[in-house]
This record gives sequence, C-alpha cells and structure tokens, in this order.
Amino acid sequence: MPRKKLVVPTFKSEREEAAWWDTHRAEVEADLRLAMRESKTISLSDVLAQASRKKELLPVTIRLASEDVATARQLADGKGIGYQTYIKLLLHEALQKEAGRHVRGLRK
Repeated sequence: MPRKKLVVPTFKSEREEAAWWDTHRAEVEADLRLAMRESKTISLSDVLAQASRKKELLPVTIRLASEDVATARQLADGKGIGYQTYIKLLLHEALQKEAGRHVRGLRK
C-alpha cells in the first residue's frame, strides 16, 4: 500500500517546529531516501544553476494562432509540462538546428 504523503504544517514558533521535525524524523528520512532512489532530488548546484539561468531569461510577447496554442497545451499536457515551457523547448531546438545548418552552409 502506498504511503500517505507527509504534510509539513505551519508552525507558530521555532520550538513547535523543532518538536514536529523531531517527532516525524523517521518519516521525513524515509521520504527523502525514496526520493533519492527515484532520482527526484536535485543538488544545491543544480538549484543555483537554475536560478542563474532564470536571471538570463528575457520576457517576450509573441502572438500565436489560437489553434497553435491549443495544440501546444495538449502536447505539453501529455508530457507533463507547461505549454509555455514546451513552446520554449521547441523554439530552442529549432534555433539550434537552424544555427547548425547556417554553420555548415558557411563551411561549403
């Protein structure tokens, strides 16, 4: 039987929080071990790298056909990601592919 997900409550004081973590230590450790086995954890360096990349992002407004947005939403949902992230991934892949073609064309 799957374990019930541990929910961390809101605490009124540090003392109350410390007592809760002490009482639930075994469950927290078990959840962490399971997450590590399933590769659902990330390192601090990964978190810092993500934050650094996020600072480099520029907000862009682009008008897209409603059918394209609907298709992107549907495909992204099937992959379990947001549609904007999906569109960003597709654009990145297309740009990398086109840049490779451009470089190969210069070499000829």
